[in-house]
Amino acid sequence: MSDEFEKPVKRRFIAGAVCPRCSEMDKIVNYKLGDKNYRECVACGFKDEIRLQASPRELDTRVNQTADREVEETAVKILLPPNDKK
Repeated sequence: MSDEFEKPVKRRFIAGAVCPRCSEMDKIVNYKLGDKNYRECVACGFKDEIRLQASPRELDTRVNQTADREVEETAVKILLPPNDKK
């Protein structure tokens, strides 16, 4: 009896998406049931679960490195051009 009063599923069209079965563009909707994401074609009825990948780890750069890393120092010698001797 509780099925009659459940909130309708919010469906969103995915702009530019092409159906893998019928090749129609802009006919794919995305929606969530429970903790799973699905896509469905409104033209041919194709339906499958979307398995989202975890976001990749951020690459280490000199900006986001922690302070506990050792910093390598390199001396730089500045050379003047031969005609600018002072």
